[in-house]
Amino acid sequence: MAFELPELPYSKDALAPYMSAETLEFHHDKHHNAYVTTGNKLIEGTGLEGKPLEEIVKESYKSNDKLFNQVGQHFNHIHFWKWMKPNGGGRSLPGALQSKIDSDLGGFDKFREDFLAAGAGQFGSGWAWLAFKDGKLEVTKTPNGENPLVHGGVPLLGVDVWEHSYYIDYRNARPKYLEAWFDNLVNWDYVGELFEGASK
Repeated sequence: MAFELPELPYSKDALAPYMSAETLEFHHDKHHNAYVTTGNKLIEGTGLEGKPLEEIVKESYKSNDKLFNQVGQHFNHIHFWKWMKPNGGGRSLPGALQSKIDSDLGGFDKFREDFLAAGAGQFGSGWAWLAFKDGKLEVTKTPNGENPLVHGGVPLLGVDVWEHSYYIDYRNARPKYLEAWFDNLVNWDYVGELFEGASK
């Protein structure tokens, strides 16, 4: 079964002024769509057809770079759209997640600082992550379409620091984009759902 581009869970202008309709039009309709289309072509004849996306991401990592680049980014973006919502951000986190951030990451402010630093410090294209691995939360970063799945973790929150995610709205000011994204767009309810699933 071929992968499909998911609909955005909000209108294209719903995240303004922190992420513009123009950015979403290019990022979702063109970039994400290209990952889906190219990934569907590259998966043909690999023996991975019909397997769950997460499995294909893990199996293609280091063994089929061309395919991995597409399916990794498809996986990342499926969640990226859900990791944002209008009037998001803030400090109202689900209780269990907040407690775990306190115990593993030194509290919300330290977590925020480390997450923003990971995004700003990722050289070139990539992602910054909050992941759950070996029973603990960790903040990490990866290049290109890589994600915590291929390193034995579960992605709970990820921010895209490829230029197409922010250049229209912020030009080269990646740290400004990261602050606006974290403080105003993050869907903590979805992060909490993923944490609940990962920690069972």
